[in-house]
Amino acid sequence: MVYRIKSFGQVSKNSNKSCTSVFSESSTDTLVKGIYIIWPLFCRVSFIIQWNLTRMVIAFNLDDSYLILLLFPVVNGGTANREPCLFPFLFLGKEYSDCTTDGRGDERLWCATTYDYDRDKRWGFCETEEQAEQRHVAEEAEKEYQTALRMINGTNRKSQKKELYEKLLKVAWKGHHKAMEKVAYAMLFGDYMTQNISKAKELFEKLSLEGSPKAQMALGFLYAAGLGVNSSQAKALVYYTFGALGGNLVAHMILGYRYWGGVGVTQSCESALTHYRLVANHVASDVSLTGGTAVQRVRLLDEVENPGSTSGMLEEDLIQYYQFLAEKGDVQAQVGLGQLHLHGGRGVEQNHQRAYDYFNQAANAGNTHAMAFLGKMYSDGSEYLSQNNETALQYFKKASDLGNPVGQSGLGMAYLYGRGVPVNYELALKYFQKAAEQGWVDGQLQLGTMYYNGIGVKRDYKQALKFFNLASQAGHILAFYNLAQMHATGTGVMRSCHTAVELFKNVCERGRWSERLMAAYRSFKDGDMDGSLVQYLLLAEQGYEVAQSNVAFILDQTEARIFSENETYPRALLHWTRAAAQGYTVARIKLGDYHFYGYGTDVDYETAVIHYRLASEQQHSAQAMFNLGYMHEKGLGIKQDIHLAKRFYDMAAEASPDAQVPVFLALCKLGLVYTLQYMHDLNVSVHKVDLDQLLGPEWDLYLMTVIALLLGTVIAYRQRQHQPVPPRPPPLPAPPKS
Repeated sequence: MVYRIKSFGQVSKNSNKSCTSVFSESSTDTLVKGIYIIWPLFCRVSFIIQWNLTRMVIAFNLDDSYLILLLFPVVNGGTANREPCLFPFLFLGKEYSDCTTDGRGDERLWCATTYDYDRDKRWGFCETEEQAEQRHVAEEAEKEYQTALRMINGTNRKSQKKELYEKLLKVAWKGHHKAMEKVAYAMLFGDYMTQNISKAKELFEKLSLEGSPKAQMALGFLYAAGLGVNSSQAKALVYYTFGALGGNLVAHMILGYRYWGGVGVTQSCESALTHYRLVANHVASDVSLTGGTAVQRVRLLDEVENPGSTSGMLEEDLIQYYQFLAEKGDVQAQVGLGQLHLHGGRGVEQNHQRAYDYFNQAANAGNTHAMAFLGKMYSDGSEYLSQNNETALQYFKKASDLGNPVGQSGLGMAYLYGRGVPVNYELALKYFQKAAEQGWVDGQLQLGTMYYNGIGVKRDYKQALKFFNLASQAGHILAFYNLAQMHATGTGVMRSCHTAVELFKNVCERGRWSERLMAAYRSFKDGDMDGSLVQYLLLAEQGYEVAQSNVAFILDQTEARIFSENETYPRALLHWTRAAAQGYTVARIKLGDYHFYGYGTDVDYETAVIHYRLASEQQHSAQAMFNLGYMHEKGLGIKQDIHLAKRFYDMAAEASPDAQVPVFLALCKLGLVYTLQYMHDLNVSVHKVDLDQLLGPEWDLYLMTVIALLLGTVIAYRQRQHQPVPPRPPPLPAPPKS
């Protein structure tokens, strides 16, 4: 499209106006929505541009002023070919500030080149026939995309979602960017579409060239993980940086983790703080009174070794049992299920309609918690429940009058922000104190906020710190956020970049992208190892320790097909290393194992000892102590010392009851070795026995197996000896005589 200068002006820099105000006030007409480019930020700009179909504005940065140029599109055809549009213009008694399709049956955009079209009849098209056709195709694609998206979000049926993603694929072929992004991610993860990493890469590359931050972030991930491309941390960093500059929060989070851990970049706490703080600001702004969706972190290693014991997931049978109790009128079951559906998590999807139904039943039975949570739901509002301050206030007041801390906190929020009542800081403080005295986290958080900002009370950072710390112990996301801000700025505490980054990281990991953790877990449970692995890989890039350990676990099991066999263990080693750096004990022990056996690296007993010792000293791991005992016994990577070996075996038994049987067996074997060595040292006339040569290098395992079998036999025999004799059943009654 061709633009022509219509007017220009010059504005002094001494006017003390912001760039935005200079930009908007300097144009002769009201600006419409368009695309703004401001580079660099603030007023140190060479130029500012806004453009769309109706006008273009350019502001040049001169030494002491801004030169403003206002350009309008030049029309083609009509009665005023090659003349610029004039905005606003008058058509049938109505003013138009944009090109319009009104008055035309072919839906082509047009404008007038004089103010009064009705009088002058001077007009032309704002677009060519080709541009009009492209616009119609784009508008039709947008309608199809929105329809498919609504249907995808409105169903839980997997088969139906697969069909809808096929429709999205057709929309993507029409050039619709958002549809292409959604389809590309579906192909990458294998979500409702066949996993096709190479095809996803092609789509991401096409989108990236057109400036899509999501696609740039995805390409960074592909290069970082080596998926469909040769791994290149340099290229990954470039794409992540472009994605972050485009405003992609996941890219910012990845960069935050990289600068924090020194992954592919020089470690920089301040750079990590910048990225994490930006993401945390967005996450904190999305947190509602109800607290948002729960984040479920399932560790696959624990899930496989102890199914259901550590994941926190509720079995379907258990959920059905609670539902049965709720239907029978069990108030506690109703409140529990209501909270599960309100926040989601533990294998239950977020569902506000069901949450409302359960809370309503419990509230009708007089439960104060249910009343308060109904107040929360009305206060926040949702797709199912319209926001209503008056109704929320009624529920909060009813619960508060009965001494419920949740209701008291809700009533405090109403008075603090004037929701349905006049703002009254004194009453807000009173209700928050009542809630906090009963240990309710929201009351503690809001008291901290009031002391921090000096709302209704004298500003007191020590009190604010106290209440934020209390709220953080219950895991409240906003408590972590506020503490992070205090440590980042040194407000009320000594400034600590490291502490601030860790707190901001915690907040960032509660963002909406955390839902991918459950999606990856479901793929794992369904047997889709490749889909699960790719999803965990992206989360691992974002710095989720549980995702890093899960990636390493899946690779360790050698069940994924997207990497070759010779890549599996080195990649697993990398992710065990990253998980260990974040304090995961099992990962530290795994690093020792990998160096001990030479998985993904050369056999290195000295490095194995270092990792076992770290796990032993820092995290008091019984497994690490046992391994150190074995290495002292054998003299592997460390000086052979039977006495130190026994000491570490004993420490392992003290650290964990589960280690007592293995330690007993190891000490039996150690006793035999010690006896033979002692006899040899006393010069007893016994030939020195080389057990490794006599029985083989694995003789100690054979011995421990025999001892274990003997021990098991003794235990089984003793249990049988003490088994009570079952009482003789009573005689059957005699049949009646005929």
